[in-house]
Amino acid sequence: MVSSMKTPGPDHPITVAPTSGRVVVKARGKVIADTRAALTLREASYPPVQYVPRADADMSALTRSDHKTHCPYKGDASYYSLPGAENAVWTYETPYPAVAEIAGHLAFYPNRVDSIELLP
Repeated sequence: MVSSMKTPGPDHPITVAPTSGRVVVKARGKVIADTRAALTLREASYPPVQYVPRADADMSALTRSDHKTHCPYKGDASYYSLPGAENAVWTYETPYPAVAEIAGHLAFYPNRVDSIELLP
């Protein structure tokens, strides 16, 4: 993988902040994650992404896949699959310093899970 590191800035802003309230992720009718400690990552013009602590996810429902991607702003991502949803979850195990807070967190593709709910 290419390991070029870019720093977020005015042309490509990235912010990470605690999510207010609760985040519940469901897949195949089952709760996969439930947390009040999620982080919201906002990157450029992309939709905000909820990053859930691994401790608040049902890791037994996830299967690590061989799929990997690289983001020049965040680093190398590893993936997990859910039953019936390949590579539905990604994680930056050693993210770049600009987004270090997302280490130990998981993110879910909204179109590969039933729902990602933001609750009070």
